[in-house]
Amino acid sequence: MSDAFKSIELGLKEALSHASGVAMGNVHLIELPEPDVQAIRACTGLSQADFARSIGVKKGTLLNWEQRRRSPDGPARVLLALIARDPQIVQRMLAG
Repeated sequence: MSDAFKSIELGLKEALSHASGVAMGNVHLIELPEPDVQAIRACTGLSQADFARSIGVKKGTLLNWEQRRRSPDGPARVLLALIARDPQIVQRMLAG
């Protein structure tokens, strides 16, 4: 069997397992530390308004994160972790 066939076969088995309610895939739990949003934004060189716009949140949300009144979670926390490692990742990935 070719590698392509094996990949397709595995995908079909996973789809059938999922449809029947049986989990077959691997789930990896990733623990992310509390982000220092102000420091992450500073590394990008963007204003609060521009940074908020670039990650798809309201400026008020960003202010709450920076002042630690609220904490980002879920996808926002993952995105901030990526930006902390590579401050230009959003601009590069979304460039025309």
